[in-house]
Amino acid sequence: MRWRPFRRGRAATGSRTDDDAATRERRRMVAEQIEARGLRDPELIRALLTVPRHAFVGAAENAHAYEDRALGIGSGQTISQPYVVAAMTDAARPRSPAGWRGARALEIGTGSGYQAALLAELGADVVSIERHADLAAEAAERLAAAGYGPERIEVRVADGTHGAPDAGPFDAILVTAASPTVPEPLISQLSPDGGRLVIPVGERESQALTVVERRGDEVTRRRMEQVVFVPLIGEHGFAAEDAEG
Repeated sequence: MRWRPFRRGRAATGSRTDDDAATRERRRMVAEQIEARGLRDPELIRALLTVPRHAFVGAAENAHAYEDRALGIGSGQTISQPYVVAAMTDAARPRSPAGWRGARALEIGTGSGYQAALLAELGADVVSIERHADLAAEAAERLAAAGYGPERIEVRVADGTHGAPDAGPFDAILVTAASPTVPEPLISQLSPDGGRLVIPVGERESQALTVVERRGDEVTRRRMEQVVFVPLIGEHGFAAEDAEG
């Protein structure tokens, strides 16, 4: 099932005072949580300063949108803390001189839509897959309201562990849920010209961010930092019963 929002154009986010406050919060977030931890890619910084993170959380969490922590978004899912989103995006950056511009990106776990919005703001064409139909619908509405229409982001409802073989190969794949292993279908959908996959791999309680890169038939892996994500449910991830409790 595919969800394509139809509203286009950036929607007003509130009064000028509200907008100014949100801008200040984004600047503080980037300075204290992103740049202070060593991430300084100019295009990534610009995107983080542009995308209204507060527009991708529920009303109850709006005041906490720019804090250094994950936030609940319903259906047992979360929006990751800003640094983790930035680190994953930075690690997945295509190696071509154009970087994200014109890149094909696949996101597994749409959640609130924030990560997909960042990828689109960076210049990528995005396919985003969400298991929960209600979250997919809400994310599509938020993306459209923020100005990221279906011509740049396609939201699908499906088992994300299968990827999107009809839309690949992908220059970058980001998985925003933890898997016990790297799903083979996702590796096969990476571009052979240096496509990168970033995914949390490990047990339910703790994982390591893992970067998989494909060059022709050669696939390399490297581990980044330890993280804790919600489980990736699907045929090539955790079984639903294994992810409970």
